[in-house]
Amino acid sequence: MELVDQVEVTVDGGIHGDFRGAMRGQPYKRQVTLIERADWEAAMAAVGHTIGWQERRANLLVDGIDLPQVPGARLRIGADVILQITRECDPCERMEALASGLRTALTPDWRGGACAMVIHGGHIAAGDAIRIEES
Repeated sequence: MELVDQVEVTVDGGIHGDFRGAMRGQPYKRQVTLIERADWEAAMAAVGHTIGWQERRANLLVDGIDLPQVPGARLRIGADVILQITRECDPCERMEALASGLRTALTPDWRGGACAMVIHGGHIAAGDAIRIEES
């Protein structure tokens, strides 16, 4: 995992540099993964560890927004990028390798994050506004 301050997001490739975003079989429902800062911090408190959020292997850490837990909901990030929530991002067994109990701590209430597909691409940067789009 590489932390970057800005990145290009495309319909065909997802987050630039992430091989999962370009997987074929469209629509690919896991192009982009997002996790809420508060959810990651709650999981860390539950297991008594301080591990960087990127170890979750989510693409984007969001703050100040409660991600919709509804497939089909759309998010706008910055001026141009639109993502559509496709499903919950279930925590995998790798989380147990990071900390005992972490998989369980990430399980309730979509705490492990959300998967999304790219509807409209563009550039995003750390600190960009993120909001839920009206249907």
